[in-house]
Amino acid sequence: MRSRNGNSSFIRRFFFIIILFYSLALNASEYLISYRYVVKNLSIYNETLLVSKAMKKCTGHEQQSLSLETNKETNLKKIISNNFEKFIYFIHKLGLHINHKDLTVNYEYSSTTILTLKTTCFKVHINDNLAIITPLK
Repeated sequence: MRSRNGNSSFIRRFFFIIILFYSLALNASEYLISYRYVVKNLSIYNETLLVSKAMKKCTGHEQQSLSLETNKETNLKKIISNNFEKFIYFIHKLGLHINHKDLTVNYEYSSTTILTLKTTCFKVHINDNLAIITPLK
């Protein structure tokens, strides 16, 4: 939109600076997190948590966030490991894919259950005391 005195470029620059300052002030990074948990014959077989920084900007709407204590740690995987039970309870609410198989051969029963959180983008803000993790859907 152009004003009467022709300073539309000034208005655009002003809004760009405000948006840039707002994004820098939040200091939020985006991470891709996936989780897989395998149980075979009622014993834990494998558990995998993958955390990596997103290379492209994630799109989506922010969901309910989770706050974890950092103890002055900056590595997200270590922060999650220190608060693992709270994080796992949180991702269970997001929705896990469950794959279960039963097999009986020669009167021998075996079962396999796989819980998977598909790779999900999270917006993460880490400061001295807290890490605020917000999933994007």
